[in-house]
Amino acid sequence: MLLAELVATSEEVAATRSRKAKVVLLAELLGRVDAEELEVVVSYLGGALRQRRTGLGGRGVSDLPVPADEASLSVLEVHEAFEAMSELSGSGSQAARKQAVTDLFGRATASEQAWLRAVVTGNLRQGALDAVTQEAVAQVAAVPVGAVRRAAMLAGSTVAAAGAAFEGEEALAAIGLEVGRPIMPMLASSASDVAAAMASLSPDGATEVAIDAKLDGIRIQVHRDCDDVLVVTRSLDDITGRLPEVVDVARSLPASRFVLDGEALALSEDGRPMAFQDTASRTAQDTGVAVTPHFFDVLHVDGRDLLDSPGRERLAELDALVPDHHRVRRLVTADPAAAEAFATETVAAGHEGVVLKDLSAPYAAGRRGSAWVKVKPVHTLDLVVLAVEWGSGRRKGWLSNIHLGARDASSESGFVMLGKTFKGMTDETLQWQTERFTELALAPGTMREHYAVEVRPEQVVEIAFDGLQRSTRYPGGVALRFARVVRYRDDKSADEADTIEMVRTHLTP
Repeated sequence: MLLAELVATSEEVAATRSRKAKVVLLAELLGRVDAEELEVVVSYLGGALRQRRTGLGGRGVSDLPVPADEASLSVLEVHEAFEAMSELSGSGSQAARKQAVTDLFGRATASEQAWLRAVVTGNLRQGALDAVTQEAVAQVAAVPVGAVRRAAMLAGSTVAAAGAAFEGEEALAAIGLEVGRPIMPMLASSASDVAAAMASLSPDGATEVAIDAKLDGIRIQVHRDCDDVLVVTRSLDDITGRLPEVVDVARSLPASRFVLDGEALALSEDGRPMAFQDTASRTAQDTGVAVTPHFFDVLHVDGRDLLDSPGRERLAELDALVPDHHRVRRLVTADPAAAEAFATETVAAGHEGVVLKDLSAPYAAGRRGSAWVKVKPVHTLDLVVLAVEWGSGRRKGWLSNIHLGARDASSESGFVMLGKTFKGMTDETLQWQTERFTELALAPGTMREHYAVEVRPEQVVEIAFDGLQRSTRYPGGVALRFARVVRYRDDKSADEADTIEMVRTHLTP
């Protein structure tokens, strides 16, 4: 397959907001892919190279040769070129890499050069989310989309699942948990308060529920296979080398093979959690701030997979494996008053809130279901920016007021608008989001001509709000009260944002 075919599809996908249209476009392209090209094409459609490191960055692709007049590059030639670059090291590697860039980009047309540069720098914004690509794979391979999703969650990538999908359902079903291969983490839905969460998990008032402290740290998944330890983030990025203290804790535990789910958290001298930024900075570089791992689930221990085991059994295994000071604080109770008191104590200790868990539920890798329910004292939602307005006065020249949307499966676009806000934005935020939403603009050439700029629904933002009210102004029937920006969530994709159903649980009768 020519790279030009993939680039053309990528541009078409970026130009539409319709989820169904995206699936159709991706499926049409995948239907023309040869077997040996499949994994490369799926990876490229997701905006990522197959190589984790190529030695290239923005500077490495800033000075490019004159583009070619006609398309001639195949996707496999591009993959092989980047593979060769990734293997360069030692004396003379910088010059060799520069020559390799010249050779590759010199054969690319102008549109191909722009696409390749965007992929190399991580700036390809086309709205082809993993969930959409999985639907397209299932459609072309004629297998259930649920089977593709489970395989992708357990394999840690849609790329791996795609190859199995074209071999059939048996190949998909054969993909299971493997120590040393990260899986997508289980996610929590949200509730307005502890009482509501308890009512949903213990409707009879007698069923016990596990209540975990919700730490404001970095989600980590830790794999140990004898002396080999792997630490990955929520998005499955390898940060093992950055957190030697977590590696040491993993090696100290009394089992040789396991997979743990937890949080890494920076603590002050008095044991209280430090600001999220301190933890986040520590996982990005060595700032001198130590982090402590706190685990809340176990998925495998010494040959026994626990993914499908009920939560009560997994917690028993966790307690036997991990000492108390490296476990997330937990209460098991059926008493709403005890649950509320535990939540109050947890927040007073400096933590975000609590997560209530169904003790009979398995570990649903990669899913946000009803088995885990998070409760924070301050209402927050993870929403998607649908459009942004040019500012006035002090904010003139900046993209300011953002339009907020929740996921809505019944909507053609996949999202429904809930309101707008410009609250909580610093000058640095305004500068950043002006650059970011210029990249995501659906019509960048005319964006200055319009008061509101429509953008591709890809950027997730965490929004705090005081409550919800019924509204006839917005199609979702609800609007946020006193919404304000907490932070932009680059660690989340749009298909992980909150749904309109989750939003409505915050509506006061």
